[in-house]
Amino acid sequence: MKLSTIMKTKVVTIGMDVPLRAISNMFQERGLHHVLVVEDCELCGVISDRDVLKATSPFLNTPSEQNRDLGTLRKKAHQLMTRNPITITADADLEDAAQLMLRKDVACLPVLSTEGKLVGIVTWKDLLRAYSRQTCIVP
Repeated sequence: MKLSTIMKTKVVTIGMDVPLRAISNMFQERGLHHVLVVEDCELCGVISDRDVLKATSPFLNTPSEQNRDLGTLRKKAHQLMTRNPITITADADLEDAAQLMLRKDVACLPVLSTEGKLVGIVTWKDLLRAYSRQTCIVP
């Protein structure tokens, strides 16, 4: 089975200078786990919910909160993102995607066209769901 049959084509992208506060809100409001960072229509990086958690001060919204804790919310996407993300093409097989994710220890793969343009994203959950359907575990 090809990735083009299971990938999400509605990809959430942000610019390089979007602040952590906006990214964090986006993750919470939309229930996201990954956003892709683009500049001039080119993929530059990936930000995961774990990246957001690591970059956010644990003292926010506590009695110990200080100005420096609030300052973490001003970090920009380019400071948080994983650069040079591992990518795959839409015509790749599910098995290739699963092996690549395991080998590179990543939870998502931006999907690029043969011309290198962003066309989608596939996550480990997408792969697991597809495998489950193939083996009739999930209806």
